[in-house]
Amino acid sequence: MPRRLFRASPSKLLAWVDCPRRYRLQYLDRPAPVARPQRAHTSLGVAVHNALRDWWDLPVPERTPAAGAELVRTSWIDVGFRDAGHSQAWRRRSQADVTAYLDDVDPATQPLGIERTVSLKTGAIAMSGRIDRLDERGSELVVVDYKTSRGVPTDDDARTSLPMALYAAAAWKMFRRRTTRVELHHVPSGTVAAHEHTPESLQRKLAEAESIAADARRAEDDYAQFGIDSGRFPARVGPLCQWCDFRAHCPAGQAAGPEKSDWAALEDDPQAATAPERSPAPADAERPGPEVLSQVDV
Repeated sequence: MPRRLFRASPSKLLAWVDCPRRYRLQYLDRPAPVARPQRAHTSLGVAVHNALRDWWDLPVPERTPAAGAELVRTSWIDVGFRDAGHSQAWRRRSQADVTAYLDDVDPATQPLGIERTVSLKTGAIAMSGRIDRLDERGSELVVVDYKTSRGVPTDDDARTSLPMALYAAAAWKMFRRRTTRVELHHVPSGTVAAHEHTPESLQRKLAEAESIAADARRAEDDYAQFGIDSGRFPARVGPLCQWCDFRAHCPAGQAAGPEKSDWAALEDDPQAATAPERSPAPADAERPGPEVLSQVDV
């Protein structure tokens, strides 16, 4: 009998890349260990994403930058901040960021999708994920992802992003329209980092996802036999350990250094530690690849 496809989201695949131990704690152990409370930068990011989502539900005449700021206020999540004053200061800053960002957005140009779930299947994986925004640009589609971190993304970040490439491949397959451009919209600065994929580079990203999934599947098979005694889930000790939601359940991670505070990523001091960005993936090899649409099946 053919083996079932490995089901995963881009975030699940990257969790395996970041740390096999965290992958086990998050996706396999049952009962699932309790994760730490939400950090302030996550609360901020969720509120901004929700506001930008709900803005498109307003009637076109009401889609103003000021309306976006109000949506940030009503969407605000007061969790993880140092105190009430700290939360209010960041809420006001986020409202100003969203106002400035929406100044450059045409309210009458309705995206094809807002927080649209897309999926695709290859011969090895069944992937699904949610796109922040899917734009129509002429006959083609563009994948847009909002960023709220202190660090400003670069075009290289857009090029190496595995999730963005997988979303583009899935959108192309689902809507039967060419989707090669991916954009990271950094709301605090208004920067748009972009990359134009080719069918070949998308196919290489699909192959990368299949390779990650194969490693994770072998580990899951071992877990099914040996449980937490499996040796396939070592802790990948590094700077991410200080931010890990499952640090309390990982002695190796605890030994990596003191845990970051709930609001560490939002310190006003520019020299203060901020949540680390994911390391960029290796550059795509320059080699020919088959047309992506011939290799995937929804």
